[in-house]
Amino acid sequence: MITFLFAAETSSSSNSGGLGSLLLFPVLFAAMYFLLIRPQRKRQKETTEIQKSIAVGDEVVLNSGILGFISAIDDDGIVWLDIADGHGAERIEIRVTRGAIARKTTPSTGSSESK
Repeated sequence: MITFLFAAETSSSSNSGGLGSLLLFPVLFAAMYFLLIRPQRKRQKETTEIQKSIAVGDEVVLNSGILGFISAIDDDGIVWLDIADGHGAERIEIRVTRGAIARKTTPSTGSSESK
């Protein structure tokens, strides 16, 4: 009789454990979606929009950290980037793809008010 009670107890606890582990997978997937996948897609979409909206004269930062002004854009997605504007040195331009552009920067105005 003791064996029968022990077997009944074991079977009832394993049924609830199965239901808990069954609910664990959707909860983990939802957490991964909201913490990892969704923010990454949002950043990727913003980066794509920035790369499409660049124009000649914009100041941009490349993925490598290089800053420069866009001097020309070719039809095949090549961007000519002016990284040295001739102040004591020659004008230096490099060619990069649109995909190398990380973000636009806003030119600093240099006007800071002091109190």
